[in-house]
This record gives sequence, C-alpha cells and structure tokens, in this order.
Amino acid sequence: MENRKVVIIGDGAVGSSTAFALLQGQSVNEIVIIDINKSKAEGDVLDMQHGISFVSPKILKAGDYRDCQDAHIIIITAGVAQRDGETRIDLLKRNVKVFDSIIEGIRPYLDEEVIVLVVTNPVDILSYYVNKKLNLAPGRVIGSGTVLDTSRLKYLISEDTGVDPRNVHTYVVGEHGDSEVATFSITTIGGVNLEDYCASCNRCACHGKLKFEELLDEVKRAAYDIISKKGATYYAVALAVARIVEAIVNNTNSILTVSSLIEDAYDGRIYDVYLSLPSIVNRQGASRLLTPKFSKQEIDDLVKSSEHLKNSIRELGL
Repeated sequence: MENRKVVIIGDGAVGSSTAFALLQGQSVNEIVIIDINKSKAEGDVLDMQHGISFVSPKILKAGDYRDCQDAHIIIITAGVAQRDGETRIDLLKRNVKVFDSIIEGIRPYLDEEVIVLVVTNPVDILSYYVNKKLNLAPGRVIGSGTVLDTSRLKYLISEDTGVDPRNVHTYVVGEHGDSEVATFSITTIGGVNLEDYCASCNRCACHGKLKFEELLDEVKRAAYDIISKKGATYYAVALAVARIVEAIVNNTNSILTVSSLIEDAYDGRIYDVYLSLPSIVNRQGASRLLTPKFSKQEIDDLVKSSEHLKNSIRELGL
C-alpha cells in the first residue's frame, strides 16, 4: 500500500481532534502525534488505537521529529495560550519561539516532496514565517487559512435559505481573523446569484433579503462565541484540516481557501504576504492561485486585510 503518512506536531485540543478526524477517514494510513508532553500523546494514541477495528486500518503512534523523515504532510498545531492582558503581538512573538524550536526539529528530516500545513494562529503570519525559514518549493508551506471561515459562511447561508450547505458556493478570503472578507458578489446557489435567489424564494428565513454584513459579523464572532462557551474551538477546525489533507493526499485538485504566499495579485496591490484566496490544492500543496473578479469594495477590503497582515509581519522584523 502507498505510504500516506501524516505527522501532527502539537497534541492539544486541535491536534488531537485532527488526529481523530483523520483516523475516521480513508485518506491516510499512518498518523504520528508529536508533543512536548509525550505522555499525553501516548495516552491519546492508546485511546484511539482501541477503536481501530471500527475504521480502515491505520498505523497510529506517538513519535518524535525523526518520524518526519518520510511524512507526506506535517501539520503544526502547537502553540502557547494567550496570557491575561497579553497583546496580540506579544503572543505572536512567543509562538514564534515555539515555531523556531519546531522548525529546527523537523528541518533535518524534510524532503522536497513534503507539505507543511500550519494551523496555529495567527495562521497567516506563522505560515509566512515557516515559509521564510524552510525555503521549500512554492506552495509547499500552506496554512489552514479561511477554509473553516468559508464553511461557517456556507452553514449560515444554508440556515437562512434552507439549501444544503454543500450547494452554497462562496468564499471567505484574506486574513483568518477580523479583517477577513466575505465574497458575496460571487456567491451562488445552483448557479443563481445569492441576492437573486433570495429575492425569488418564498421559503427563505431571510424573507427575500440576506443581511450580508450581519452574516460576515457572525462568521467573525464564531470563534469568540464558542470560546466563551467551552474555552476553545477544535472540532470544526479538525474537519477543515482533514479536508485539506484529503485534497493533498488524493491529489484531487480541490479548490480551497488555504493560506499561501501571494507574490502578485490584483494588479500588484497584494504581494509578499500569506493570506487566503481560492487555490487548487493537490500533491504539490497550493499548486495554483485563483483571483476571482470580486466587487471593487471586496478587493479594496482584501487589500486592507493584506496590509494589516504585513504590518504584523513588520512588527516581527521579518
């Protein structure tokens, strides 16, 4: 059987949930969990191994950086928690120190075919940092980006329209964070523009008109709302990561809003920054960037999002 090995670095709530999501799928046949707390990783592995007879056969183990040697995908979910009163940039600097240790740990075992998938927040900035440090081929360092945000928006639209969320076609782009942009101008249901669909639908909960700003605000607030209720978000994040892994391992050429290096987009207005745009994802990682014709306001907002990210990168001295 072809080796389809994934290494997860960081066995917190997101890392362990990602391992569990991958365990239930059929895309990978080996999952290795690495954590500074090896006992925790061993406990999670043992817990999941006891259910291995209910899923397709897989190798599941707690390991170390040497296990990265023949990995197809290395997923980084490790990071530090924010302290009371700590600024975003101070948190970022502490996570950079964590990433420095991870980068040096995995570097000796990387080959030119590996894909590094960053999940830790702020995902766009940390993906940029990893890319600078590892200098892999274009598209091989990617972030989970706004794949989850896009799913959140699809869900909210489906709740208002009554349509299967898989048949809502839309994207959230830009930063995975407060400056992200919802692309309502190109959102469609069954090939029909969203506004036109709602205007002609008698069954929509939106009564003929969706309030776009409220939908985007709800997407942006989603993580905060969940954190206030249960302390962290991890189930949907894990499903989003599993979807990205599926596209890479199975070489499906799926279009996903992963975060990748933007060298020149929208007539040079966006450059040298990691953010999310629709990308074709396959064994090469983010193999091709797409730049849809969004509305002028959406493009302007996307440019602002890119500048926000670049300011953070400058604060780090990169």
